[in-house]
Amino acid sequence: MVEMVIEQRRRSLGGGFEVGRVLPFARRRMVGPFIFFDHMGPLDLAAGVDRSVDVRPHPHIGLSTVTYLFAGEMVHRDSIGCTQAIRPREVNWMTAGSGITHSERFERARAVGDHLHGIQAWVALPKEFEETDPAFSHHAGSDLPQWSGGGVEGRLIAGSAYGLTAGVATHSPLFYAHLDMQAGAVAEIPSGHAERALYLATGAAEVGGQRYAAGQMLVLGAGDSRMRALEPTSAMVLGGEPVGERFIYWNFVSSSKERLAQAAADWEAGRMKLPDADDQEFIPLPDGPRPDAPAMS
Repeated sequence: MVEMVIEQRRRSLGGGFEVGRVLPFARRRMVGPFIFFDHMGPLDLAAGVDRSVDVRPHPHIGLSTVTYLFAGEMVHRDSIGCTQAIRPREVNWMTAGSGITHSERFERARAVGDHLHGIQAWVALPKEFEETDPAFSHHAGSDLPQWSGGGVEGRLIAGSAYGLTAGVATHSPLFYAHLDMQAGAVAEIPSGHAERALYLATGAAEVGGQRYAAGQMLVLGAGDSRMRALEPTSAMVLGGEPVGERFIYWNFVSSSKERLAQAAADWEAGRMKLPDADDQEFIPLPDGPRPDAPAMS
């Protein structure tokens, strides 16, 4: 059963780079531990594109970022010394914990042009891990189990589902998978978790006798669920166990508003280390209400 449909809302990240913001949503802030979900692109970047399209160094606390591309390439650099290009069907998993800074640059696009399309999600950390040491890992190949059959090609990004377990280390029970489906193919949505959702990145699908299209997230109730692709479709299925109330301010996530205020003060005062390989610029703290005000979408 579909409990709610969330439509992506277009948001500008600057420099002509737009995303489709799905989570958080005013009436549904999280699905399991997933607290943020952005659909990047699809976007054509011409050779020589200006650096203003890049995501300059910025901070995070209290979460893991999960970057997964359908097309294109981005280069990640962070304050714990990691530099890693991410390419289609690979995963960059960055755990911010007590605090990390990173940048995301489109260097391939500047050199030869590129077509960018992907998803970035944030997973809120359980309270006992909110202040864990920051970490970064890159995953491809056997770390992301694959399966195919009946017109469905699947790749497990994180967690356990479809009888498989991904090589990504997570901090709470969850699943996250990418399904490429031919027209007419049917796929089950994993059950066994308190909260689940389905996001249509491309194409269209039928769930419970109703047609849904690209750019929609379907929040699912308990019980068995399946989708039938009405045309070639790319979908993300996700869910897990709730981790409790979380507050968001800018790029920070925490169970404590006081911790958000401290992170904002640390960033503004320059107390959060920039990436060694990318320390010449940064994104300043945004104008507007500070984290002692109610959290906003």
